[in-house]
Amino acid sequence: MTFRAVISAAAALASCAVLAACDMADDERPVTARDFPRPYRPISDLGSNAFSTEQIRDDRQEATTVMDQAAIRPGMTVADIGAGEGYYTVRLAARVGENGRVLAQDINEDVLRRLGNRVERERLDNVSIALGKPDDPGLPENSFDRIFMVHMYHEIAEPYALLWRMRPSLREGGQVIVVDVDRPADQHGINPQLLFCEFERVGYRLVEFVRKPQIAGYYAQFEVVGERPEPRDIEPCLQPGETSTEFSLTDEDASGDTDEFQGT
Repeated sequence: MTFRAVISAAAALASCAVLAACDMADDERPVTARDFPRPYRPISDLGSNAFSTEQIRDDRQEATTVMDQAAIRPGMTVADIGAGEGYYTVRLAARVGENGRVLAQDINEDVLRRLGNRVERERLDNVSIALGKPDDPGLPENSFDRIFMVHMYHEIAEPYALLWRMRPSLREGGQVIVVDVDRPADQHGINPQLLFCEFERVGYRLVEFVRKPQIAGYYAQFEVVGERPEPRDIEPCLQPGETSTEFSLTDEDASGDTDEFQGT
């Protein structure tokens, strides 16, 4: 183990005393997640599947803004993780068109049942529904141009395992889109620097970050870089402010004070 890993592990263990996420014993975690580190931060409770009413979100051009930022085009194949009631699913389906595909995934069977009824009612023939797991989205390999994670990342109980298993599903040039709110992780949001760090630990690179009033939060875009690490080699991130050594991104790259960031 490297000196950095030793310091990271010691600091992470010390922080467990004050973080609810660290109270979870290994035998309470999915067996398939136990090779991965736990997140050393709180996890938001699963809340309402409606972040806001669809009319309010459309009035401020939320979905249009995000899809334009993500360069969603006809013919693309897109996954909507934590699809909920389908706000993005139905709008992505319209944007990618009849030659594109949308996979709507959630871990809540009741929510998926309602979304399935909506897909049938609106005759969205280019949409498929899939049940995921807390540590595995269950996406087919080499299949997606974009993966959307909108107002749900802070609810993922096993982010390192999920991101690690999600990575092979991206096509060459594929990217992950995260929309969230800059506030504590137990208040249905996540600090952008912590988000950047967790993605970086699993082998993703931040390529774009921007705050926009239309989305009532921030937009972050990631791509795969380098080799996927072995699960037990992944070093967990700490919450911002606990140690300045936990983030590989520079202050200039990851600053939450800037309105826009573009990776190189």
